[in-house]
Amino acid sequence: MSYEVTATRRRPQQFDDLVGQEFVAATLKNSIKSGKIAHAYLFSGPRGCGKTSTARILAKALNCQNGPTETPCGTCSNCQEIIKGSSLDVIEIDGASNNSVENVRQIKDEIQFPPSSSKYKIYIIDEVHMLSTSAFNALLKTIEEPPEYVVFIFATTELQKVPATIKSRCQQYNFRLVAIDKVKECLADAAAELGIQADDEALFWIARESTGSMRDAYTLFDQVVAFSDGHITYEKIRDKLGLVGIDRLNQVFEACAQGKNTEVLGFIDEFLQNGISIEQLISNSADYLRSLLLIKNGVTKEALLGNSVERYSKIVLEKWNSVQLERALSIFLQLYRDIRYSLSPRYEIELTYSRLCWLADYVSNAEVKKAIDAAQRLLMGAGTGTGPGVAAGSGAASLAAEAPLANAIPESPAASPVNEPVRQTPLPDGMPQFSALQDEGNNGPFHDGGPLPPEQSVETSVAPIEPPADYDDGWTNTDDPPDDDYNYGEEIQAEEAEASYEDALEKEETAANKVVAQLDEHITTADGRDITIAQLRGSVVAELAVNEGFIASVLERTGLWKVSENKVETTIESALDLQLIQKNLRTVADRISKIYGKPMDFVVKEKQVEQTENQAQEDVPVQVQVLVNAFKGTVVTGGKK
Repeated sequence: MSYEVTATRRRPQQFDDLVGQEFVAATLKNSIKSGKIAHAYLFSGPRGCGKTSTARILAKALNCQNGPTETPCGTCSNCQEIIKGSSLDVIEIDGASNNSVENVRQIKDEIQFPPSSSKYKIYIIDEVHMLSTSAFNALLKTIEEPPEYVVFIFATTELQKVPATIKSRCQQYNFRLVAIDKVKECLADAAAELGIQADDEALFWIARESTGSMRDAYTLFDQVVAFSDGHITYEKIRDKLGLVGIDRLNQVFEACAQGKNTEVLGFIDEFLQNGISIEQLISNSADYLRSLLLIKNGVTKEALLGNSVERYSKIVLEKWNSVQLERALSIFLQLYRDIRYSLSPRYEIELTYSRLCWLADYVSNAEVKKAIDAAQRLLMGAGTGTGPGVAAGSGAASLAAEAPLANAIPESPAASPVNEPVRQTPLPDGMPQFSALQDEGNNGPFHDGGPLPPEQSVETSVAPIEPPADYDDGWTNTDDPPDDDYNYGEEIQAEEAEASYEDALEKEETAANKVVAQLDEHITTADGRDITIAQLRGSVVAELAVNEGFIASVLERTGLWKVSENKVETTIESALDLQLIQKNLRTVADRISKIYGKPMDFVVKEKQVEQTENQAQEDVPVQVQVLVNAFKGTVVTGGKK
């Protein structure tokens, strides 16, 4: 007898022989036993899961000489003809090659004649989704009301391509992929029938590679049997089929976890030199990383992992956390999609493994957010009952130092608003320990914001000595200057510098007096506290700094605040800052109203800078003024001619 492949030799002959399709088998057996036989069946599911085999078993069950019966004998003439495919009353049609209207018309003509030697004339149409739209439409009336002796059985791997009008006229059965454990048991039985010794690890690998298809599993089994010499082992499969193997994967990924870039690239070169394809290497690496990720999440089922937990590297599991393993797996999945368009697939995979060498330093977005949140709580005094702190800024720093309440608005009147130091928040776990933030005593080095910067001091230059009216040093500009250090030009520059410094001091003194006046002016809040205008401003800036930092920074550049009965007025120099504040006036006004306990308006005007005589532009000709207006520019001229 000629050789018969395992998939054909072990094709199911009874409903009980179906592997992984217990629901389909039980339903069909009960319908036959009760005599409720439908005129059309639709079997759908992935490849190699038993659709055509079930159709043949159903045909035998209906046409068996002992039937209809749920257990066909398999020995009568009708059953034997169906098994051999020679029955005149069971017609198998390939939908891919018989998909036209003419083929359907032939079926419509044939069903007018009753079966020759059986009870039913059965049409098995495989890959029915390949029929054309016209063929489906021509088949509608036939399958809806066929003769009582005709049964249609459709099989398809792509149910979505079958029209709904066909589905509604058929009993539908969805076939599932076979579990890996059941595939492994069937392979072990097949090996025992052939008298071949097979290791469990080897059979388990074949079962996993079949991805739930019994036909794929038997086909790969026959291939492995051909080179195994009577003993199937995982090592033979790895070497003959060009697999990487878990032991080699442990070595290369341990080197990646330890950052040994040179060693990793050596492993990759060895794999490729041994004939392992790049696609196979990527696939095996992705499977390996998936298994590590499952172990990290507490999954130890061998059917999911592919191997026992003990076979996976402990070093890799310790070095990489779940987030890093997810990142590594996503890199390989993306690599498999990219290599088809790559300049060199080898370069791509070498680059990928090189990146894995620094995967231990990878930080996910979620971890960055946790670190930022921890730093925010640390720097802004979370959990102290005083609210968020004021971000250091240009004018806010000095106001915060003069007014401690500018740092926060107490949530309750019971909290002491004046001169209460902000307690230092303990460092969260994992945060770096900075010496500047170490606790000194109980309050830390910056418990009250720190001292003010030292006053700017400039030494007053020596008063210039006026030369006498009849002074003559006896030299001209063509002679060498005298040996003394006297230089009258430097005295003039010193005088100008001193005058400029005195003007600056006068302006600073005026501004300081205004600030002091603002600090001394007090208002009463809604909860009865007595605070200064500076503290009011600092409180508003502090609240906005939490979620509206950009607006808070603009408010720090405003001038002195003037408070009247129902509004707060101030000025700002930049027209751009003025526009930004005007867009958010309602937000600022709400913060002020919350402190006052009544509706308050916030009014901001642009500060008009007085133009000095030196800054005044000279008159320009009419022609030049026309150009200025056209290009919106500014022309500054020199002295008049």
